[in-house]
Amino acid sequence: MKLHIDIDCFFASAHRIQNPKLYNIPIAVGGRSNLNIFDRKNQIRKLSAIDGAFTSSILSSNDDKTSDEYFRDIDGRIRGIITTSSYEARAFGVKTAMSAAEALRYCPHLKLIPPNYPLYHELSHKLKLLLEQEIPSIEQFSIDEFFCDVTGWIKDEDIFKFAKKIKQQIFNEIGLPVSIGIANTKWIAKLATEDAKPYGIKLVQQHEVESYIQNIPISKFPGIGSGYQERLLQRGIKTLGDIKSRKALFDSWGKNGTQLYNRTNGIDEEKIQLSHKKKSIGLGRTFDGISDREEIKRRITILARHVTFLAYKGDHKPHTYSLQIRYQYGSKSSDYINTNRIFSEQYFKQELLILFSKIDVHPSHSIIQINISISNFSENKQTTLDLFSYEDDTVSAKLTDSLQKLRDKFGIDIIKSGGEF
Repeated sequence: MKLHIDIDCFFASAHRIQNPKLYNIPIAVGGRSNLNIFDRKNQIRKLSAIDGAFTSSILSSNDDKTSDEYFRDIDGRIRGIITTSSYEARAFGVKTAMSAAEALRYCPHLKLIPPNYPLYHELSHKLKLLLEQEIPSIEQFSIDEFFCDVTGWIKDEDIFKFAKKIKQQIFNEIGLPVSIGIANTKWIAKLATEDAKPYGIKLVQQHEVESYIQNIPISKFPGIGSGYQERLLQRGIKTLGDIKSRKALFDSWGKNGTQLYNRTNGIDEEKIQLSHKKKSIGLGRTFDGISDREEIKRRITILARHVTFLAYKGDHKPHTYSLQIRYQYGSKSSDYINTNRIFSEQYFKQELLILFSKIDVHPSHSIIQINISISNFSENKQTTLDLFSYEDDTVSAKLTDSLQKLRDKFGIDIIKSGGEF
């Protein structure tokens, strides 16, 4: 049997551990684009203890800011987006992705809380360590979700009792409320977790799967996005139960279609993934419109420094660099390069600035967002096709390595390039 463990209202629950006065009142954690990365003064940042493909490694805290300081801009407007709301807040209609200003209109007495990402990552890591002590096979699916395989470890007739014990142990030792779904397959277990919330357990035995999924809307199943929903609705498939008799249709959609059919019917044999390989590293920020291109270049350089550090920490050797910008009126522009040159901070920054000069197709428009990323990681040592630059590449790579070692020891802001000032 497999368990899916999901932390209830994770960010909100994390703050309640720190401040018990937040229990039983409507609270919500909201986020704004973290722009202190562009400050000229040094900032305190922490590295996440979580090693996963789903999460950034460089974390900033807003502990030093009051709610008013964090959410109110210089013009006095409430800014930010709701990332997590408590069940008390949801009762008033407060939802994830709602603007903070709208949330306060729905619930005027809502307690808005600035995010504390180091706290969330610390608690998530503690939960993983606890689960590893109790269960032999663990997959961290996201910062607040875990799959666990207890096949051969816990008897099927004891699985509910075991889940109840784990749920209570997590709350007693860490303070986090969790809900648990149980089934023979990962995705039915994950589906069951939604019925287990809040702070409950839902067991779906294999012989119960067909009746359990019969009337569940397709939109509720993990992995059926808007594109698939549209295709299914066009063919009269509205519930998971409707899928059962349409195997030929799903098989005609190839491997992904067959996989989805098996998942929804609880007949897939997908195993727990002990690790998720990181395929790319990216970093981006959204801000009020900036027309000064030198300031945009400075911000690209700063983001590049952080991405370089993350590549160093993970021992990644990227061959693809990407840059995207978004203008004030909604249009986007992006490009990328593929290279066999040895990765270094100097070369990375240089190529991003060249990319920016190419993609800045509206030089009179203000820019409100920058996203950069690296991907196409090589497992082997990189070589260079440009024989004339080999020596320079090697020197730059050695310099990058030395810089990252210093940053690893003293903080990522300890050394900055002149262009950042």
